[in-house]
Amino acid sequence: MKLLASTASPYARKVRIVLAEKKIECELQPVDVSPVDNPVNAHNPLGKIPTLVLDDGTALYDSRVIVEFLDNASPISRLIPEDVRDRVAVRRWEALADGVLDAGLLVRYESLRDKKERSKDWSDKQLARMRRGCEQMSKEIEGRAWCHGGRYSLADIALGCCLGWLGFRQPGDVNWHAEYPGLARQYQKLMERPAFADTAPIAPK
Repeated sequence: MKLLASTASPYARKVRIVLAEKKIECELQPVDVSPVDNPVNAHNPLGKIPTLVLDDGTALYDSRVIVEFLDNASPISRLIPEDVRDRVAVRRWEALADGVLDAGLLVRYESLRDKKERSKDWSDKQLARMRRGCEQMSKEIEGRAWCHGGRYSLADIALGCCLGWLGFRQPGDVNWHAEYPGLARQYQKLMERPAFADTAPIAPK
């Protein structure tokens, strides 16, 4: 298998962490998806990362689909519960963390536009979503060792990838380290895991 990804992508980091936790061998192929014609297009019609190319040539895309596949590919360290209610709870955490990321990415993309073309109202709307999401995650993690069920799961991975990217790119004025100390403590705890430490976001060269 090979993973088409960027070392700065939080969604790709989620997949890379799952690969590490599940001890699944996979080649990492860094790609740049900014050009219209990029190597991902040959495998993913959407031209987006992460894209996982299986040994038979089948391509899986969207981090949520990929991690579902990987968690079922190996019995080691199950990250998505089998119980329906627990599974939904973990996936809900993932949706919340990914939603904060989506808003953060929109803020970053807007900031890269020419100043005359930027929309403050648009950015403020996304920043408000980010802040509400961070507040909700902070509220739900309070007093807990892990996001759900008292054990490490995909929910924690999604949370960590979200927080790591926010700290890396720092979109807008949301300083989650200072504003949400509970999230800061949780991220520090997650970074003690080799899978997190080894996949810390790095700007592409």
